[in-house]
Amino acid sequence: MSKIKIIPFGGVRENGKNMYAVEVDGQIFILDCGLKYPENELMGIDVVIPDWSYLQDHADQIKGVFLTHGHADAIGALPYFLADFKVPVYGSQLTIALAKLAVKENKQVKKFNDFHVVNETKTIKFGNVTIGFFTTTHIIPDTLGIDVQTPEGSIVYTGDFKFDQTAVKGYQTNLARLAEVGTEGVLALLSDSAGAGITGASTRERDIRAYIKDTFENTKGRIVVASVASNIMRIQQIVDAALATDRKIVLSGEDLEQIIETAEGLNLLQIPDDTLISFEEALDLDDDQVVILVTGRMGEPTKSLQQIANGDDPDIQLTSTDLVFVTTTPSYAIETMVQKTKDMLYRAGAEVKFIADDLNPSGQASQNDEQLMLNFMKPKFFIPIQGEYRLLDRHAELAEEVGIPAENIFITAKGDVLSYEDGKFHLGDRVEVGNTMIDGTGVGDIGNIVLRDRRVLSEDGIFVVVATIDRKKKKIVARPQITSRGFVFVKTNRELMNQAADLVEKVVQEDLDQKEFDWGHLKQNVRDKLNRFLFNQTKRHPVILPVIMEINQHPKRKNHTKATKEATKAPVAKKPAKKHHNSRGGRGRGKKRPASEAK
Repeated sequence: MSKIKIIPFGGVRENGKNMYAVEVDGQIFILDCGLKYPENELMGIDVVIPDWSYLQDHADQIKGVFLTHGHADAIGALPYFLADFKVPVYGSQLTIALAKLAVKENKQVKKFNDFHVVNETKTIKFGNVTIGFFTTTHIIPDTLGIDVQTPEGSIVYTGDFKFDQTAVKGYQTNLARLAEVGTEGVLALLSDSAGAGITGASTRERDIRAYIKDTFENTKGRIVVASVASNIMRIQQIVDAALATDRKIVLSGEDLEQIIETAEGLNLLQIPDDTLISFEEALDLDDDQVVILVTGRMGEPTKSLQQIANGDDPDIQLTSTDLVFVTTTPSYAIETMVQKTKDMLYRAGAEVKFIADDLNPSGQASQNDEQLMLNFMKPKFFIPIQGEYRLLDRHAELAEEVGIPAENIFITAKGDVLSYEDGKFHLGDRVEVGNTMIDGTGVGDIGNIVLRDRRVLSEDGIFVVVATIDRKKKKIVARPQITSRGFVFVKTNRELMNQAADLVEKVVQEDLDQKEFDWGHLKQNVRDKLNRFLFNQTKRHPVILPVIMEINQHPKRKNHTKATKEATKAPVAKKPAKKHHNSRGGRGRGKKRPASEAK
């Protein structure tokens, strides 16, 4: 009997960051490698990726990364993963093209080129394991599900999917292939739960297309459309609506331009040559002839909309005749930011329309779709994935409704190890799996302590105290200077500042009077005493930063010789002044000073 393990590294009890490892007889197969956008409390963090430190000790067992589609929640962490593990990457034509774009932006792996294009007709054999694929419907074409065929039965990973009978070519689900996979025998199904809260059917893309076109037809002014860059289906619908209403499209966002160019090159997006124009060309057209398509970094348009609403975008200034049309369904993780953005857009004076207010444009499976997938696959064991706990739990209930025993359903957490032994899966030992946070160019250098400090700074501010001491004379040279930011308004709290300075002076002098002097002990004493004092006075805990400086006393030199003294009295010949040639009569430029000398 084969030894099988399933380990989620992300994508369970959270939105995004999908990554799952299936281990069969020592061979490890990575299913998706995505990121997620940070929740509001992760201050300053750009994105979050899975923590795969467990895999470092098993790097030689990893056979490859198998991708379901080209969205950030499936491929966003790939460049960071490939920096640690140089393994082959498999995916559909568009998915691989978008993965290459993501990898190209990362200096460490921009030369990586071990990519392999697959489709549902292709299988890949790894010893006693065969990897197969099946097409599914999502809001990006070339989406695949993955079928890991083992001697004990298939481990099927659906990726993102939904069922839409009106889906056009390139987006259609191969129902016959799904039935075939289910008939061959599914040991365990890992299925998308993100739409488990959708009670009815998701809005058909045919109806969404009509809704977008109707909005364009009934808008007299300029339209600023926000969309996720990698939602190729939505972008095609926007292009079609613009063509139907004689409008030209301006692209805003580097991500968007690259993705559109990639999709066009693969004939997965059709845009007539004269449809796309520049901002300069748009100035020559009437407002009712212009559509501006907006996305943001990594395809998420929310921050770009905030920039536009604040008037910080150099190219887009909103007016009362503009319509801001948001055609995406943002992640639950940034719901607060979305509501704030909506308010900012209204304040900017434009008309605002969110497609999600009228339709359910989700690309995820509804409850009916999820149960249909379960009936296609007929799995012996079921693992709901991709969603918060409430969604995983609801998906588990849906599975019970179609006949899967409760004891065969596992709601996992990151790091749980599902082991298959004696014909059953059971939860084995956990592996340590956390989050790796990306902040600027830093990968994983932001942890709980830094986040805590950022949170404290945002809530209670910082309190800096500077004291200068003469350690040899055991005295304070100057009264401590105090600076505060985000704590209290200094001008109206002079007494508090004076009392704090007195306290610091007392604490520093007590330490100087001690027989043994220790810098760390002195600073910690200042922090502790100040912290208690400030909390008693204000009920706040600012970040306290003590700066202790020591003056250096150099004894006067007494061994100068008479010759030396006489030499210092000798006149020094003056060098002739340099002439500066400057037609304006001012001081010449001379040589450029090094940056280190510039003031």
